[in-house]
Amino acid sequence: MTQQSPNTTYDVVLVGGGIMSATLGAFLKELEPNWSIALYENLHQAGLESSDPWNNAGTGHAALCELNYAPLGADGTVDPAKAVGINEQYHVSRQFWSYLVQQGQLGDPKTFINPLPHMSFVWGDAHADYLQKRYEALSSQPLFQTMEHSEDHEVIRGWAPLLIEGRDPSQRVAASRVVGGTDVDFGSLTRQLTTHLGDAGVDLRFGHKVTGLSRGTDGRWELKVKNKAAGETFASRARFVFVGAGGGALHLLQSSGIPEAKGFGGFPVSGQFLKCTDEAVVSQHMAKVYGQASVGAPPMSVPHLDTRFVDGRRSLLFGPYAGFSTNFLKTGSYLDLPLSVRPHNLLPMLNVAKDNLSLVSYLVKEVAKTQGKKVDSLREFYPEAEGGDWELITAGQRVQVMKKDPKKGGVLQFGTEVVTSADGSIGGLLGASPGASTAAPIMVNLLGRCFPAKMAAWTPKLREMIPSLGHQLNHEPTLLDEITRATDATLQLA
Repeated sequence: MTQQSPNTTYDVVLVGGGIMSATLGAFLKELEPNWSIALYENLHQAGLESSDPWNNAGTGHAALCELNYAPLGADGTVDPAKAVGINEQYHVSRQFWSYLVQQGQLGDPKTFINPLPHMSFVWGDAHADYLQKRYEALSSQPLFQTMEHSEDHEVIRGWAPLLIEGRDPSQRVAASRVVGGTDVDFGSLTRQLTTHLGDAGVDLRFGHKVTGLSRGTDGRWELKVKNKAAGETFASRARFVFVGAGGGALHLLQSSGIPEAKGFGGFPVSGQFLKCTDEAVVSQHMAKVYGQASVGAPPMSVPHLDTRFVDGRRSLLFGPYAGFSTNFLKTGSYLDLPLSVRPHNLLPMLNVAKDNLSLVSYLVKEVAKTQGKKVDSLREFYPEAEGGDWELITAGQRVQVMKKDPKKGGVLQFGTEVVTSADGSIGGLLGASPGASTAAPIMVNLLGRCFPAKMAAWTPKLREMIPSLGHQLNHEPTLLDEITRATDATLQLA
């Protein structure tokens, strides 16, 4: 039975308790402290799905080491533009976190961010030639001016010993490194943000699942919300709704009926990682190291050997090993994919399937990999790896965006997609990487799209939170240096 509970009419409702909703809520509480806000999260606390550190191994994305953000072009050159853009965005997130630390809204920075060198590592002539070109293209950019590069085994051994120990000394290898990278625990960051939101008056409802969205006769959004503990469903109303439900966002945006959500589909990809907590191994590796993706593999499946800081403990992760599940969330249903198919997205989805047979083949091979084969992949990175030192863990679900395309009918898009209604009363986020690392600029963009009349009044406060707002740091080296020094000091990264 649906009932109207008291205090369920709000200015803003945030659907989902991940990093995106928490970030938007933090912005809105600074910009409009008197607005009433509610946050509904299906699980028992915030940050347990894609924001959880064990579900989100691609932390601290800044394009410093991820090769897919600066691919080799058909003309044999490397265009730095996308990498520069992502790095610019990550600086925005760092500034926002720095502001929140200064305001006492986040705790000790070490609980969510730690300094960690970022490296790219490849072997073989073709890959080494590419990495040299990438280094030349990026190191000339102010944002990447501290990048180092080497093909010397001994130099690379000094950066990351596990990559070289036991490797054929005649094998051509190459590595690029930026010392000033970071590792971010987005689960901890999300939970700290939501705790602050609760303290600031946001109505936090955990164990509450939003099952539907519809437009009321007065123009407000009406949300059908299930209180899982009580087994009751009630209606909640809001002037503005943000759907930050990760893989669950597609279904809710579809149920809203907004035309801007039509044509979108989702392609779920699951993942596994090998995890090591053996101090004898962990102590030898202090870096986030990305390699080249296998042929046919999606960018999110680029292999990487990462140092992780979670709950004050250091560990190593290697992967991902892609898999396939029809769930859109780790805690979702096997019916998520089939129930997401609509007449308006069927053709785009079929075209994506037709044009991505190599991806399907890759996923089938990945699913069939034995534990031994997974360890063999690890040994390509870490030649002396012992299988017994590593346990296999299942990471979160990623739902890649499928959308209409005028030329191909449908395309599989790797990245994030902000969907907003024409009147700005509802917005949502679809997609995956770089996602969490660029949450702050994504939410600033969403604010501009959904509250254009407010932006002039909000801009001074936004600039207080993000000093580089309206500037491109890559074009202003002096400002870049000033802001980097300030955020490094506040976030204890120097």
